[in-house]
Parts: sequence; structure tokens; C-alpha cells
Amino acid sequence: MTFFVSSSNPGKGGDLGGLAGADQHCQALANAVGAGSGHTWHAYLSTSATAGAPAVNARDRIGSGPWQNAKGVVIGSSVDELHSSNKIDKQTAVTEKGEVVNGRGDKPNMHDMLTGSQPDGRAIEGDADMTCGNWTKSGEGAAMLGHHDRLGLKDDEASRSWNAAHPSKGCSLDALASTGSAGLLYCFAVK
Repeated sequence: MTFFVSSSNPGKGGDLGGLAGADQHCQALANAVGAGSGHTWHAYLSTSATAGAPAVNARDRIGSGPWQNAKGVVIGSSVDELHSSNKIDKQTAVTEKGEVVNGRGDKPNMHDMLTGSQPDGRAIEGDADMTCGNWTKSGEGAAMLGHHDRLGLKDDEASRSWNAAHPSKGCSLDALASTGSAGLLYCFAVK
């Protein structure tokens, strides 16, 4: 296994403790199912540029592939394939335990994954906060979300996007839930 959807949020919604905290969460979940040894796990998250640091692109944090889920299905062979013709959908974007994550039409809907990214996996430019304060806020703000099940309210490109469907209504667990999110993340083995 070199790819999974986190089975839980660390508990503070969009406040993941920054990229380091999000990566630790992915690593801990992988370790708990025996997939941490020999792999370094990173969360698929972008951050915005700040006065002291440049933006970080999710696509640059996840290694070069290929990536397979807990059931052995390859969801992408390379970074370019992952951001074009990948095999991410409700049946393949499973947790580290191999469990299917609720999607659109299920109760509760949990198909909105935290990414903070554009469709090409790069950071979102501009002044709007689309990363819950670079993953340190659990109140005000917003995060760009992707649909792990590739389903939305419309049959358009954004609704089918696994990594850039729409922004959240806020960064708390309650605000995320109101848009169909449980604050879950995509986790990738870098090596």
C-alpha cells in the first residue's frame, strides 16, 4: 500500500498542525496497520505563500509513484498520470484499513477531501485562504476540497475533480461536515 484516504481527522478540522502535523497523521495511520515501516508518508496538501516561505505544491510532496491502495489497485503510475487519468474513485480511494469512505448519497456524506490545491496539484494563487491558514486554523477560513467519489451536484469537471471541486464553508469540523467533509486527507508514500 502506497496510497490511502485517512480514516480519521486528527480532531481539529482544518488545523492539522501544518504540513508536518498532517504528515505525522498519515504516518501514524500507516504505522497502525503495518504499512509505515520502510515508507515515509505525506499528506496530499498544498500551502499558500507567506512572507517567510514560498507556496508548497501537493504534487511535489508525494514522490514519483506508482501508488496503490490497500487492495493492490494502482491509482496512478506517475505524478502526471495522477493529475490527468488516475483511477481514484469511491471504490479505489479506500482508507488505510481498506474500507470504502462514504460518498455522495451516503449518510453522512464524507466525500470532500482536504487538498488546498488546483486540479494540477499546485498551490492556489491569490489572497483567498484555501488552506485553512496553511493547515493551522479550525475556525474562520476555507479549504479547497476534492471529491474522492468523483460525484457532485452537477456533472461538470469541478464536480468530478478528486482534488479541486470547491471550497469549504469554514475550517472547523462542523463547517467541514456541512459541505460533505469529515476533514479526511489523501496520504501517499513518498518512498
